[in-house]
Amino acid sequence: MVVKAVIFDMDGVLVDSEGFWAKAELDVFSSYGVQVTDDLATQTKYMTTKEVTEFWHGRFPWENLDVPSVEQEVVSKVIELIQSEDCTMSGIQEFIKDLKSKEYKIGLATNAPLQVADAVLEKLQIRNLFDSVHSSEFEDQGKPHPAVYLTSARQLGISPEHCIAVEDSYSGLKAAKAAGMKTVVFTNNDESIHFDLADYKILSFESVQLSIL
Repeated sequence: MVVKAVIFDMDGVLVDSEGFWAKAELDVFSSYGVQVTDDLATQTKYMTTKEVTEFWHGRFPWENLDVPSVEQEVVSKVIELIQSEDCTMSGIQEFIKDLKSKEYKIGLATNAPLQVADAVLEKLQIRNLFDSVHSSEFEDQGKPHPAVYLTSARQLGISPEHCIAVEDSYSGLKAAKAAGMKTVVFTNNDESIHFDLADYKILSFESVQLSIL
């Protein structure tokens, strides 16, 4: 297989931001009377922001404010945290710059809204390195559905079998596999993480060489 494009997930790969989502959702939803429990929150972990907001509204309906407005509050809070906190994954900028120098197409495929992706790329100062930036908010379904990856491949002009996806979750790996791509799981130095869906594993972006590339 000849790899021509590398497509990155965002949360948990480019930035260590998953805690930001948990905090933003707890703060915002609780303010509208939602009883955010760990058990229920686990069910929402890999949903799109729209799906998460609809999930909580379905269980604890709030009044006087529509679902999109509450969703935007969550998104704005996450962006604020990304901009103010140190959340960049070590070595990620250099890793992507190296791929770009080797003339690979670079894509981003995320379940997060595009405005969050824009904030992340601006924070990391790597927007110019990406040939495609795509969000599941423009698809009927988010990951684990493959749509966001299939669209990303089309935007890059590369067939899925020539793309490799870098993910940190089972849901994301499942989406990329269903799209027909090779997969890499990024574990952020956690050697205990193993996914059968992953063809390769990266512990750290600071000391990695992908033999397939």
